[in-house]
Amino acid sequence: MTKEVEVQTIKDTKTRDLLLSILFDGIGMLSYLVPFLGTISDVIWAPIAGLLLMRMYKGTVGTVGGFIVFVEELLPGIDFIPTFTITWIYTYLIKKK
Repeated sequence: MTKEVEVQTIKDTKTRDLLLSILFDGIGMLSYLVPFLGTISDVIWAPIAGLLLMRMYKGTVGTVGGFIVFVEELLPGIDFIPTFTITWIYTYLIKKK
């Protein structure tokens, strides 16, 4: 793989992860649309979100982030926090420095 192709692949992965993070955070916030059903949907979404985050971000970052998003989705009133996007910022902007 040439250097140019490798850089493009990293850029594509970075963009894909950002778009997926925004989408998954949006799905997590959908529970605010329907008050009573939102609580039920959070119970279903919490383990799915945890697994998705663990698969998107490997290693310790994914494990810790997966646990945090799982707990965040289960606790009432705090699932507005964009955990996927925060993890993306940490992975691609903060950790890289």
